[in-house]
Amino acid sequence: MSDVDALKAEVKKLNAQATQAKMDLHDLSEELPIGWEKIPDVAASCHDLYARLTQARAALKAAGG
Repeated sequence: MSDVDALKAEVKKLNAQATQAKMDLHDLSEELPIGWEKIPDVAASCHDLYARLTQARAALKAAGG
């Protein structure tokens, strides 16, 4: 597997994880005030995944993919 293929696979995986994190954050907001204690953890997880996805997309673009 080439570096570009590996980066594409990583972007695909991170995209799925980030989408799930976004849905988790959305679901949490829909249930408020129940579960308000989870807001920092869920938001931090979502933020981290989108940061990693952005980095992976930039690496893929730089690799010519």
